[in-house]
Amino acid sequence: MQEVRNAVDQAQRELSTRFDFKGTDSSVELSGMELRLHSATEDRLRAVLQVVEEKLVKRQVSLKCLDAQKVEEASKGTARQTVLIKSGLSADNAKAINRWIKDRGPKGVSSSTQGEQVRVTAKKRDDLQAVIAGLKEQDFPVPLQFENFRD
Repeated sequence: MQEVRNAVDQAQRELSTRFDFKGTDSSVELSGMELRLHSATEDRLRAVLQVVEEKLVKRQVSLKCLDAQKVEEASKGTARQTVLIKSGLSADNAKAINRWIKDRGPKGVSSSTQGEQVRVTAKKRDDLQAVIAGLKEQDFPVPLQFENFRD
């Protein structure tokens, strides 16, 4: 979340200084787990979203965690959009990851869902590395992070 906050601050600074955003009253606000984009036209709104995405990519935040809602009409002909920030795994995604590990993982590897995380255990480090490599190759609809991997 800190990286998202930093990216939004950088995007807001860029919007205030770029020539093509002068007079469009474009803004980005972060409140909780959602971004609120506001601009004069729908085209400028898409450009604002692109600036935010560029800043997130530079800070190594996956764009899979963004869920852009539809563009809404605001007062005086302006446009606004809400972009939700997803964190953690939903039950369906956790089941899909567990199923993939059980089907394609090496023998002796087990996985379990713990809250918004999937915990993978194995006796051999090589087996865990094989599972990590396989999960990175798959295209799951959520960004994956690997933590507590002992060296």
